[in-house]
Amino acid sequence: MGLINRKGGDSSLQSSPPQPLGLGEKYVRDQDSGNTPGHLDNMRDPTTRLHRGLKARQVTMIAIGGAIGTGLIIGTGSALAKAGPLSILISYSIVGFVVYMVMCALGEMATWLPLESGFTGYAARFCDPALGFSLGYTYWFKYIIVTPNQLTAGALVIQYWVDRDKVNPGVFIAVFLVAIVMINYLGIRFFGEFEFWLSSVKVLTICGLILLSLILMLGGGPDHDRKGFRYWKNPGAMKPAYKSGDAGRFLGLWSTFVTATFAYLGTELVGVTVGEAQNPRKVIPRAIKLTFWRILIFYILSVLLIGTLVPYNSPSLIFATTKATQGASASPFVVAIIASGIPTLPGFINACILLFVFSAANSDLYIATRTLYGLAKEGNSHSIFARTDRRGVPIYALGLSAFIALIAFLNVADDSRKVFTYFVNLVTIFGLLTWISILVTHIYFVKARQAQGIDESQMHYVAPFGLFGTYFALCFCIVIAIFKNFEVFVHVKGREGGEKFDYKNFITGYLGIPLYLIMIGGYKLFTRAPGWTPMNADLFTGKDLIDREEEEFLAQKAMNRKPAFRQIGC
Repeated sequence: MGLINRKGGDSSLQSSPPQPLGLGEKYVRDQDSGNTPGHLDNMRDPTTRLHRGLKARQVTMIAIGGAIGTGLIIGTGSALAKAGPLSILISYSIVGFVVYMVMCALGEMATWLPLESGFTGYAARFCDPALGFSLGYTYWFKYIIVTPNQLTAGALVIQYWVDRDKVNPGVFIAVFLVAIVMINYLGIRFFGEFEFWLSSVKVLTICGLILLSLILMLGGGPDHDRKGFRYWKNPGAMKPAYKSGDAGRFLGLWSTFVTATFAYLGTELVGVTVGEAQNPRKVIPRAIKLTFWRILIFYILSVLLIGTLVPYNSPSLIFATTKATQGASASPFVVAIIASGIPTLPGFINACILLFVFSAANSDLYIATRTLYGLAKEGNSHSIFARTDRRGVPIYALGLSAFIALIAFLNVADDSRKVFTYFVNLVTIFGLLTWISILVTHIYFVKARQAQGIDESQMHYVAPFGLFGTYFALCFCIVIAIFKNFEVFVHVKGREGGEKFDYKNFITGYLGIPLYLIMIGGYKLFTRAPGWTPMNADLFTGKDLIDREEEEFLAQKAMNRKPAFRQIGC
């Protein structure tokens, strides 16, 4: 591992083989020597190294279509029925801006130091080891929950064709689980290529739905009904919830922020791939810029168009969001298509949704595996989870994450809708805590690079809105995290158990916050590890090795590029 002595300006390499590290051991500081914390990341041990096998086109396509899933295709329907078209447009736009700020913050850190341990490593090195520990496990918890969540959703989608009374949903869950484990086991090159084509199909599907929605809005469907913004006037642009008047419209608007947040979860996937991306300092900034256009076109334009095609009081929409399963029949796009007189597309869209769910489950297992691997590399989990095979796959981390995904079989014994709702609650709070941690880490990173004399001209990428954008996104994420489940405190007629306090959704909605804080406090109490000041935050250790890898990659790329000329005979 390349260790840099910033006082002397030289670097040296460890000759002894790396040893497994205990909890917090790697952040103990030598008070006598005054050295900054050593990042004992075992970066040269081939048995714990990932392979940089993700090509630029693969990272780019994953950034564009990787996180598109059921949250956009299906979740928008319930939000529209609850609050109206203007409410979902506002919430998806604001949360989209927040997500872009998160991605910009992550991109600035990732291009400076593309660590294999990802943003958990940034939190531990730039801010506080306790934050890195808590962030790592929070993120891992999120993806060992969301993976079975996607498998459950896949079983629900299949019910569009096959009734659960005929074929047990557990059969489909088992098939999907075996498939995604094999894809992840075959290595990052196979995974990257597979996700490239899946993401390509998802992008084409979303583009097709947007184009079709625009045609239907302008009266190009079989009914030749030019809807325009008719439904924004009658029944209206915003639907009051729980109260009448402006207060009710505000509560309706706020209730859609949870749906919007869930739809954007997973966007930070690009930050996980930095340890396996070729030439990450060029690829990551391009992926961040494409994230902006993905949010603008795929998310905001989609919710705008669907809000013009289906009124929030549509009986078909209400049925789809309360009675239908999680397949095509639950999608507001299908409601709009059927209402326009096109009866043959729902089956096709359901197949696309199934593909979306499978792709999401595949990438979720990848993230869970790499997060546990990163925890082990940071010394916060057993060292066996940092072991990789000859393809660079953390096989033990993959095995444990896949084993935990077996909780998807809860779908067989319990009501699918309830399980899905509880999973969404848990995942949303874990996702918000992840974004909060990334933003806090970016604040510390910017202050550290300023204190240590790193000019913006030395950076490969700088967040365009600077700390202002980071602080805005941080405040908004905290507000959403605190008030996202305000509905559990509201008496709702018809709720299971009467009008009593909804303790089940309260627990699943807020469980992540005390768990997150307890892990930070417990780590501090157990290890006594100090947090970092701007002057002693470790911005350099391992950077020399990554710089050399980048130079070697670019040199090899230049050698492989053949000159374009024709041989001309005399």
